[in-house]
Amino acid sequence: MWKLTLIVGVGVGYVLGARAGRQRYEQIARTARQIAQNPRVQDAAEKARHQAGTVAGKAAGAVADRVGDRLPNAVTDRVSYFNRQHAEDDSWGTVRP
Repeated sequence: MWKLTLIVGVGVGYVLGARAGRQRYEQIARTARQIAQNPRVQDAAEKARHQAGTVAGKAAGAVADRVGDRLPNAVTDRVSYFNRQHAEDDSWGTVRP
């Protein structure tokens, strides 16, 4: 009889724990969505994306300057920076031909 009680107790504990865990997960997900939709957070994320693009462009430029024409065509064809290597940077993160 004690085995049956143990099995039932474990089953009930599992179900209640899973339900509580799911509710907590939903609460965390709801809070994360609210934070992500905040205009300040979206603005900060956009600024970070822009800055990351600028830094990546500068890094690609530094690599291109040091490596030069020694890169295989398979690399230069796939990386857009090398395709517009002779373009002029307008300091807004975009490149003018």
